[in-house]
Amino acid sequence: MFAPRDSDEYLLETERRVIRVRLHWASLAWDIFEAVALLAVAVMVSYLLPPSMWLLQNILWYAALFVVLRFAYVVLLWWVERIVVTDKRMMMTTGIITTKVLMMPIGKVTDLTYERPLMGRIFGYGTMVVESAGQIQALNRLEYLPKAEQVYDAISELVFGDKEAQAARFSMIRAQRLAKRRAKVG
Repeated sequence: MFAPRDSDEYLLETERRVIRVRLHWASLAWDIFEAVALLAVAVMVSYLLPPSMWLLQNILWYAALFVVLRFAYVVLLWWVERIVVTDKRMMMTTGIITTKVLMMPIGKVTDLTYERPLMGRIFGYGTMVVESAGQIQALNRLEYLPKAEQVYDAISELVFGDKEAQAARFSMIRAQRLAKRRAKVG
């Protein structure tokens, strides 16, 4: 019905996907804390109320249901959001009912900055700041990026690396993936 499209459907036939990730689960930390805290308060207050206040208890339970539904929506949004890096561009797809695709050509990237806070080191995420020629692009700051070092290295190689070596490496990777698919089918 409202099935979000796979981010690979937005790739051109001439593009090769280098990396596809979703944001790290740590980006949901505040939403998890908020949902658990609100549910705990609703349950505790509901049980502390005398039975004569049944209307207020019902309101609290409906509020708790709303909190659960809102959290489920936030998790679903996180699940469908993808960051894709190809040999030609960076893309981010978001949305459940209405899909939004953010895009920036790799050729526009002039500088990359990679940050990894203490919590990022513990849980395995980082922030990457992508700068382009005097413009603020849609994908200029990517927070809670899992495998941020690999994404940083891949984009650096695409932007600043040897183009012929990249083409040879992508051909080898494509051949390996094709061989794996054939092995699974056969």
